[in-house]
Amino acid sequence: MMSTEAGPVEPVTAESGSAAASAAAASFAALLSKIDYLGPTDVENIRQAYRFADEAHLGQLRKNGDPYITHPIAVAAQCAEWKLDAQALMAALMHDAIEDCGVTKQEIVERFGAPVAELVDGLTKLERLEFTSREQNQAESFRKMLLAMAKDVRVILIKLADRTHNMRTMGDMPRDKWHRISSETLEIYAPIAHRLGLNFTYRELQDLSFRFLHPWRYEVLARALEKARGRRRDLIARVQHEVEDAFARHSMPVRILGREKTLYSVYRKMDSKHLSFAQVTDIYGFRIVVPELTDCYTALGLLHQLYKPLPGKFRDYVAIPKVNGYQSLHTTLVGPFGTNIEFQLRTHSMDVVAESGVAAHWLYKANEPGSDTSQRLGTQWLQSLLDIQQETHDASEFWDHIKIDLFPDAVYVFTPKSKILSLPRGATVVDFAYAIHSDVGHRTVGVRINGEQHPLRTELNNGDVVEVITDDKAEPNPAWLSFVKTGRARSKIRHHLKAVAQDKAIELGERMLRQAIRSEGIARLPDEEGEQSAVWDKLLRFTGNKNRVELLSDIGMGRRIAGMVGKKLAVLLGEIGVKPDAVLISRERYNATGEESMAQGVVTLDGSEGVSVQYASCCKPIPGDKIVGYLGRGEGLVVHAEDCPTARRLMARDAERFIEVEWADEPVRSFETDVIVTVTNGKGVLARVALSIASAEADITHVNMGDEPAQTATDIRFSVAVRDRQHLADVLRSLKRTPSVVKAQRFKAAPRN
Repeated sequence: MMSTEAGPVEPVTAESGSAAASAAAASFAALLSKIDYLGPTDVENIRQAYRFADEAHLGQLRKNGDPYITHPIAVAAQCAEWKLDAQALMAALMHDAIEDCGVTKQEIVERFGAPVAELVDGLTKLERLEFTSREQNQAESFRKMLLAMAKDVRVILIKLADRTHNMRTMGDMPRDKWHRISSETLEIYAPIAHRLGLNFTYRELQDLSFRFLHPWRYEVLARALEKARGRRRDLIARVQHEVEDAFARHSMPVRILGREKTLYSVYRKMDSKHLSFAQVTDIYGFRIVVPELTDCYTALGLLHQLYKPLPGKFRDYVAIPKVNGYQSLHTTLVGPFGTNIEFQLRTHSMDVVAESGVAAHWLYKANEPGSDTSQRLGTQWLQSLLDIQQETHDASEFWDHIKIDLFPDAVYVFTPKSKILSLPRGATVVDFAYAIHSDVGHRTVGVRINGEQHPLRTELNNGDVVEVITDDKAEPNPAWLSFVKTGRARSKIRHHLKAVAQDKAIELGERMLRQAIRSEGIARLPDEEGEQSAVWDKLLRFTGNKNRVELLSDIGMGRRIAGMVGKKLAVLLGEIGVKPDAVLISRERYNATGEESMAQGVVTLDGSEGVSVQYASCCKPIPGDKIVGYLGRGEGLVVHAEDCPTARRLMARDAERFIEVEWADEPVRSFETDVIVTVTNGKGVLARVALSIASAEADITHVNMGDEPAQTATDIRFSVAVRDRQHLADVLRSLKRTPSVVKAQRFKAAPRN
């Protein structure tokens, strides 16, 4: 996915070699004219890198017949526009050498040093591994590039320069590749450019992608814009003249630049708001560059005196920069003939950052306060990539998290101490909590927004003051994954849940294996150290697990059957002289009636088992019900009621995966079950029924009244949390005593065919 799409290698004949060499030399001369900001030593190193790349690509042509080396030179020239350092320009010249020319990373290390080699390696696709799908290959390639970028932002700057040149020369590529490459550019590279504040590159990539994705629409819109430009030339000239006069009268030196919406932004506005081209009124605007920060606000006052501002169309991105470091004042004014015209006001350093983003770190170094805003904010996002990677080792999942964070829109909210945080639009309280610190996110139990209590799924708005309420005993809720918006929050929650699930699975697996081996007549598991440690080594070779922890986790998650592992373990212990106890076998294997019980012994459940034990939603067992346990493959232990039709079908098909389970004498929590209440319709019936359930000290977790119109008698289904069967009986008695209740009974799902 990250290839330069330059086309296959084509041989160069002796006759064409001279012309090719001349073309390459001419393009390198153009590059040299752009790197006069570097010292003689740097220029010489770049020349050496050019010679190395030229030799590596010898004999290769691009689709248009130019020598292949002209592409790396063009990429380096774009990097020179951003005033990147010599190492970056050298890497740009050699960025395809490893992938396309058989050059090794070690060769580059020896010739040009490790930093340059690391940059080139970060730009190189993974070698062709055996991935399960093209999507996984794509995700893995981007994971590598983004992690290299997080360590050194020059990687992505070179990659964006590479993609920009490829898009500029897309017309030379076969048409069947236009859609894929343009879609990839529009969906991935353009948002990355925007996220890093490279607005000029962002707009160019959008327009080039639009041109090759929808050629006909692009041409029609381009002609319409050209005609509109001619019709409005006099209006734009008049506005510019009036604005220049206004600033001249107040002796304020400014630079006024015309600004026109890109074709893609016009198209997107027409498409999203269902407008015709004639209805898009804010195609033209002006950028006003002033000397000092305070001049931005002075200039704003002068403009508002000249033309009337459009209500609700003022944005102050100077006091509160965008997440990519962009700073400007935006105001839309009603100009001559009622035409809306947008003005952007900024200082010179803000203008450089607005166009070049993180590249401004090299391009422009200013002493103005806040001039490093883009670099700082860009670095924060890049650091977040490393944080997410530490908890997400699956490439596809990592890429899903990153795509979330590429949304350009943001909301700005405040902590109680007035610190500003920027979050993606649609972000919730939980996103805010994780943005502060992962420990705050994990322990979140409530929130106050502007002093008022709100649910955790509440979406935040600009200017909200958010106070997170935490509890040291709280843990993340899996339901949070359904509404969080930031990649950081999503990865932190998933990582925590996986860690908890792993711990619980290991604990359950150890209990099950201990009970399984007791049923073989052995009182305890072998020691991990000493002479019995060899037993574990043999057992692990038998099961194929790396270590004891992995084996116990597999048993707890149902990937291995405890009874079978227990039998093998008993055989191995017998080999070193451990004898089974006949009395223990008799007690563990046979129940009071003399019938043989399930091989793993009995697992006692009290509700504290966590995610490694699930209570089946088909029958919703509660303490007091007769139950059985099914070791679902990779699902852990699933507990069913003994008379559950689903459990009976599984028993007939997969009996060896069932184990015996029983309730503890004192479960530590409530369990959910369903109750059907038939009522006669009337005013306040639902309230009376709910009060009746509450009076029996049961919690209502869900109510379902169905979709059918109300009848004389209506069934209402309640999900209630009860302690045990006795508590459920109390709830049903309370319901039956309630006026308007015709019938109340426990609900169990009908068996499926």
